[in-house]
Amino acid sequence: MRRIFLTGLVALSMCCGSASAEVKASAPDGLVIQIKAEVALDRDDAWARLLDVGSWWNGAHTYSGSAGSMSIDAVAGGCWCELWSGGEVEHGRVVFVMPKEAIRLSSALGPLQEMGVSGALTFTLSDGSSPAKTAITVDFKVSGSSLSGLDKLGPVINGVIAEQVTRYASAR
Repeated sequence: MRRIFLTGLVALSMCCGSASAEVKASAPDGLVIQIKAEVALDRDDAWARLLDVGSWWNGAHTYSGSAGSMSIDAVAGGCWCELWSGGEVEHGRVVFVMPKEAIRLSSALGPLQEMGVSGALTFTLSDGSSPAKTAITVDFKVSGSSLSGLDKLGPVINGVIAEQVTRYASAR
Protein backbone atom coordinates (compact mmCIF):
# COMPACT_ATOMS: atom_id res chain seq x y z
CA MET A 1 0.00 0.00 0.00
CA ARG A 2 2.76 2.44 0.89
CA ARG A 3 4.49 1.96 -2.48
CA ILE A 4 1.21 2.40 -4.38
CA PHE A 5 0.36 5.51 -2.37
CA LEU A 6 3.82 7.06 -2.86
CA THR A 7 3.78 6.27 -6.59
CA GLY A 8 0.42 8.02 -6.81
CA LEU A 9 1.77 10.91 -4.77
CA VAL A 10 4.65 11.42 -7.20
CA ALA A 11 2.32 11.33 -10.20
CA LEU A 12 -0.12 13.74 -8.59
CA SER A 13 2.46 16.19 -7.30
CA MET A 14 2.38 17.85 -10.70
CA CYS A 15 -1.36 18.47 -10.81
CA CYS A 16 -3.55 20.72 -8.77
CA GLY A 17 -6.47 21.34 -11.15
CA SER A 18 -8.70 24.11 -9.92
CA ALA A 19 -7.39 24.10 -6.36
CA SER A 20 -4.77 26.58 -5.22
CA ALA A 21 -2.26 24.42 -3.35
CA GLU A 22 0.82 25.48 -1.45
CA VAL A 23 3.40 23.90 0.82
CA LYS A 24 3.63 26.83 3.23
CA ALA A 25 6.47 25.39 5.32
CA SER A 26 8.48 22.20 5.41
CA ALA A 27 11.32 20.74 7.41
CA PRO A 28 12.44 17.17 8.12
CA ASP A 29 10.21 17.20 11.21
CA GLY A 30 7.23 19.24 10.01
CA LEU A 31 5.02 20.22 7.14
CA VAL A 32 2.29 22.83 6.59
CA ILE A 33 0.07 22.62 3.51
CA GLN A 34 -2.81 24.89 2.53
CA ILE A 35 -5.23 24.33 -0.33
CA LYS A 36 -8.05 26.64 -1.40
CA ALA A 37 -10.90 26.14 -3.83
CA GLU A 38 -14.49 27.13 -4.44
CA VAL A 39 -17.42 24.76 -4.92
CA ALA A 40 -20.60 25.69 -6.81
CA LEU A 41 -22.84 24.78 -3.87
CA ASP A 42 -24.45 26.82 -1.12
CA ARG A 43 -23.09 26.32 2.38
CA ASP A 44 -25.62 23.64 3.39
CA ASP A 45 -24.93 21.53 0.31
CA ALA A 46 -21.16 22.14 0.51
CA TRP A 47 -21.16 20.85 4.10
CA ALA A 48 -23.21 17.79 3.16
CA ARG A 49 -20.82 17.05 0.27
CA LEU A 50 -17.79 17.47 2.52
CA LEU A 51 -19.11 14.88 4.96
CA ASP A 52 -19.98 12.50 2.11
CA VAL A 53 -16.25 11.87 1.60
CA GLY A 54 -16.86 8.70 -0.41
CA SER A 55 -18.52 10.73 -3.17
CA TRP A 56 -15.46 12.84 -3.95
CA TRP A 57 -12.31 11.15 -2.58
CA ASN A 58 -10.32 9.22 -5.19
CA GLY A 59 -10.60 5.47 -4.57
CA ALA A 60 -6.98 5.09 -5.70
CA HIS A 61 -6.04 6.74 -2.40
CA THR A 62 -7.86 4.27 -0.18
CA TYR A 63 -6.88 0.95 1.31
CA SER A 64 -9.90 -0.85 -0.15
CA GLY A 65 -9.74 0.71 -3.60
CA SER A 66 -13.24 2.12 -3.12
CA ALA A 67 -13.91 5.60 -1.78
CA GLY A 68 -17.48 4.48 -1.11
CA SER A 69 -16.07 2.45 1.79
CA MET A 70 -15.24 5.69 3.64
CA SER A 71 -17.40 7.75 6.00
CA ILE A 72 -17.01 10.60 8.45
CA ASP A 73 -18.96 10.73 11.71
CA ALA A 74 -18.99 14.51 12.23
CA VAL A 75 -19.05 14.60 16.04
CA ALA A 76 -16.19 15.10 18.48
CA GLY A 77 -14.48 11.72 18.73
CA GLY A 78 -16.14 10.58 15.50
CA CYS A 79 -14.25 8.44 13.03
CA TRP A 80 -13.20 9.08 9.44
CA CYS A 81 -13.13 5.39 8.75
CA GLU A 82 -12.89 3.03 5.83
CA LEU A 83 -14.58 -0.34 6.23
CA TRP A 84 -14.53 -3.19 3.70
CA SER A 85 -14.73 -6.97 3.80
CA GLY A 86 -10.93 -7.29 3.93
CA GLY A 87 -10.31 -4.89 6.81
CA GLU A 88 -10.75 -1.42 8.19
CA VAL A 89 -8.70 1.69 8.86
CA GLU A 90 -9.17 4.90 10.79
CA HIS A 91 -7.98 7.73 8.56
CA GLY A 92 -8.69 10.32 11.24
CA ARG A 93 -10.49 11.18 14.45
CA VAL A 94 -12.76 14.24 14.62
CA VAL A 95 -11.42 16.66 17.24
CA PHE A 96 -13.38 19.81 16.29
CA VAL A 97 -16.61 20.41 14.44
CA MET A 98 -18.70 23.51 13.79
CA PRO A 99 -21.43 22.42 11.36
CA LYS A 100 -21.36 24.20 8.00
CA GLU A 101 -18.13 25.98 9.02
CA ALA A 102 -15.26 23.67 9.93
CA ILE A 103 -14.17 20.16 10.82
CA ARG A 104 -10.72 19.20 12.12
CA LEU A 105 -9.36 15.69 12.27
CA SER A 106 -6.35 14.26 14.01
CA SER A 107 -5.03 12.43 10.99
CA ALA A 108 -1.87 10.92 9.58
CA LEU A 109 -3.01 9.91 6.11
CA GLY A 110 -1.69 6.96 4.12
CA PRO A 111 1.98 6.16 4.70
CA LEU A 112 2.21 8.92 7.32
CA GLN A 113 0.26 6.65 9.66
CA GLU A 114 3.00 4.01 9.79
CA MET A 115 5.67 6.71 10.19
CA GLY A 116 4.29 7.62 13.60
CA VAL A 117 3.76 11.30 12.82
CA SER A 118 0.90 13.50 14.01
CA GLY A 119 -1.32 15.48 11.71
CA ALA A 120 -4.11 18.03 11.99
CA LEU A 121 -6.34 18.18 8.90
CA THR A 122 -8.79 21.09 8.91
CA PHE A 123 -11.53 21.75 6.35
CA THR A 124 -12.97 25.28 6.64
CA LEU A 125 -15.97 26.51 4.67
CA SER A 126 -16.64 30.22 4.13
CA ASP A 127 -18.63 32.48 1.84
CA GLY A 128 -17.78 32.08 -1.83
CA SER A 129 -17.81 34.63 -4.63
CA SER A 130 -21.63 34.39 -4.78
CA PRO A 131 -24.41 33.07 -2.51
CA ALA A 132 -24.53 29.89 -4.61
CA LYS A 133 -20.83 29.18 -4.01
CA THR A 134 -18.78 28.18 -0.98
CA ALA A 135 -15.05 28.61 -0.47
CA ILE A 136 -13.09 25.76 1.10
CA THR A 137 -9.69 26.01 2.74
CA VAL A 138 -7.87 22.83 3.72
CA ASP A 139 -4.95 23.08 6.14
CA PHE A 140 -2.80 20.03 6.85
CA LYS A 141 -0.15 20.36 9.54
CA VAL A 142 2.08 17.35 10.16
CA SER A 143 4.87 16.91 12.70
CA GLY A 144 7.17 14.08 13.67
CA SER A 145 10.80 13.30 14.35
CA SER A 146 13.47 14.78 12.10
CA LEU A 147 13.97 11.23 10.80
CA SER A 148 10.54 11.48 9.15
CA GLY A 149 11.88 13.47 6.20
CA LEU A 150 8.61 15.33 5.85
CA ASP A 151 10.26 18.05 3.77
CA LYS A 152 10.84 15.49 1.01
CA LEU A 153 7.22 14.29 1.13
CA GLY A 154 5.66 17.76 1.18
CA PRO A 155 5.22 18.28 -2.56
CA VAL A 156 3.71 14.85 -3.15
CA ILE A 157 1.35 15.01 -0.16
CA ASN A 158 0.31 18.47 -1.34
CA GLY A 159 -0.47 17.02 -4.77
CA VAL A 160 -2.64 14.22 -3.41
CA ILE A 161 -4.64 16.47 -1.11
CA ALA A 162 -4.99 19.09 -3.87
CA GLU A 163 -6.44 16.38 -6.12
CA GLN A 164 -9.03 15.50 -3.48
CA VAL A 165 -10.00 19.15 -2.96
CA THR A 166 -10.30 19.61 -6.73
CA ARG A 167 -12.59 16.56 -6.86
CA TYR A 168 -14.64 17.98 -3.97
CA ALA A 169 -14.92 21.36 -5.69
CA SER A 170 -16.08 19.82 -8.98
CA ALA A 171 -19.57 19.21 -7.58
CA ARG A 172 -22.40 20.03 -9.95
